[in-house]
Amino acid sequence: MAKPAQGAKYRGSIHDFPGFDPNQDAEALYTAMKGFGSDKEAILDIITSRSNRQRQEICQSYKSLYGKDLIADLKYELTGKFERLIVGLMRPPAYCDAKEIKDAISGIGTDEKCLIEILASRTNEQMHQLVAAYKDAYERDLEADIIGDTSGHFQKMLVVLLQGTREEDDVVSEDLVQQDVQDLYEAGELKWGTDEAQFIYILGNRSKQHLRLVFDEYLKTTGKPIEASIRRELSGDFEKLMLAVVKCIRSTPEYFAERLFKAMKGLGTRDNTLIRIMVSRSELDMLDIREIFRTKYEKSLYSMIKNDTSGEYKKSLLKLCGGDDDAAGQFFPEAAQVAYQMWELSAVARVELKGTVRPANDFNPDADAKALRKAMKGLGTDEDTIIDIVTHRSNAQRQQIRQTFKSHFGRDLMTDLKSEISGDLARLILGLMMPPAHYDAKQLKKAMEGAGTDEKALIEILATRTNAEIRAINEAYKEDYHKSLEDALSSDTSGHFRRILISLATGNREEGGENLDQAREDAQEIADTPSGDKTSLETRFMTILCTRSYPHLRRVFQEFIKMTNYDVEHTIKKEMSGDVRDAFVAIVQSVKNKPLFFADKLYKSMKGAGTDEKTLTRIMVSRSEIDLLNIRREFIEKYDKSLHQAIEGDTSGDFLKALLALCGGED
Repeated sequence: MAKPAQGAKYRGSIHDFPGFDPNQDAEALYTAMKGFGSDKEAILDIITSRSNRQRQEICQSYKSLYGKDLIADLKYELTGKFERLIVGLMRPPAYCDAKEIKDAISGIGTDEKCLIEILASRTNEQMHQLVAAYKDAYERDLEADIIGDTSGHFQKMLVVLLQGTREEDDVVSEDLVQQDVQDLYEAGELKWGTDEAQFIYILGNRSKQHLRLVFDEYLKTTGKPIEASIRRELSGDFEKLMLAVVKCIRSTPEYFAERLFKAMKGLGTRDNTLIRIMVSRSELDMLDIREIFRTKYEKSLYSMIKNDTSGEYKKSLLKLCGGDDDAAGQFFPEAAQVAYQMWELSAVARVELKGTVRPANDFNPDADAKALRKAMKGLGTDEDTIIDIVTHRSNAQRQQIRQTFKSHFGRDLMTDLKSEISGDLARLILGLMMPPAHYDAKQLKKAMEGAGTDEKALIEILATRTNAEIRAINEAYKEDYHKSLEDALSSDTSGHFRRILISLATGNREEGGENLDQAREDAQEIADTPSGDKTSLETRFMTILCTRSYPHLRRVFQEFIKMTNYDVEHTIKKEMSGDVRDAFVAIVQSVKNKPLFFADKLYKSMKGAGTDEKTLTRIMVSRSEIDLLNIRREFIEKYDKSLHQAIEGDTSGDFLKALLALCGGED
């Protein structure tokens, strides 16, 4: 069993079994496999309750008592996924890794994902043990086998990682950090082509502490996270490997939490990945993985395994998991604080908010107005010119174009555009031509007019706008529709949902920083509400979520989870329903990380059969000058494909061209 570093707490889910007797366990296993059939319950109970060190002692005792190999007997008696899991647990960790790699490079094809996962995540000591175990088990050289089965820069980086020579000094040179940032920037973004050797040398050899500082400085220097540059400059398996290395440098438990989620997400389960991670991390950092998993995906690892597997296989995995973090009274380790710091930094300090549309250089409203008039004059319409001008001017510049157009031609540009273009393109272009507050006011009006109400649109706008933006929307609504926004909301919604929207529509959210004492009181206030007392719960949540400042609410969320062992979003989803639940969840997600909230909305608007063009258009228009660049980064980080790719695969024609122009580039 791997021992934690001196002074560090043990973070595995499997411990040495108290009162351990290897002879007694060997006898019990022999009995469980004796005769017709086997007692799988007894087998899984013993093996998943013993540490790896104890299992090796059981193997020795079994051979001494019965002259037989325990692993061979287990293979004979068990089958399928359960057999793979139990046999994996019986091998020493390095030999288990060696077997996984041997399987990954044997036969036709290579399991590159397995190679990446193991070699990107292991420590120097684990790497040395792996190389020795491979040599002992297969009488072959691991490096030679990897070279024989891979190629190019992917092969070179695997070989570098295999050496297990990453620096381990915690003392970091600021000068070297700056030099590495400059070298990486010059090797990628500033170079025609890419100097892959620099990426390999720096990411394959520098210490974790050093690289974390390099990543921070790289972001400050270039305005891009290192991951964005890797995706832009590298490709294929080499790109995937380097991204995995970066993830493991940042947080190995988070890397494995993400791998586990993807192994069980959607149709089918990637059982080999699930088994490999549950076996290999059970005595290292499973508690950290569990906590990050729950924080990141709003469900426990235990519950996802329970819903995605069955039989003895499920029981064994749940034993390795070690507990359900959705159950009341479960512990709250340090890892949750780490995870919360991560989203807090992501939302606040990661990078300044940036749009993709900026004021055009050498702007000439007279020339633009004439070009637009020409594009719409005569037979047919030059949509390309309209798209090019409108999507490459800031909103302030577009307003100047409108005024110039009227001065020159005595015509209303908006009216002319409406008569010349139609459908999704018209909604997008006309939306861009409106001042932001008037555009939002129009979207709110549309959400409330006619039969039925588009509650999602109301929530999206009112839960995410700043005080200044809300006040501007109120003025625009009154000016355009001769009715107050509050009156419109009052007549079109009801109950607690109406109260929430009206509270948000006042634009009176506090704007100061956090107050720790008040945050604890606020967290206690919403934590103390008895489960089932829905009215009281909704009122308390509204009072706090709709009025406190964003920095303060982030602190409230942290204090809440320490008090209750639940993420506030999890509690809302569990205790509330309908539009009230959706509104509160939107507020919480916006507070945590607003660009990620919009990235999720964009993904859902293009997911599955059909496209929600209204949501897609609304977000692309409203965020293009605020934080669309940040949204792009969150999108690719979460969904492993760029927003550009998603739009390209889900839309077409001139609407596609206009959206891609707003998107601003391929990540």
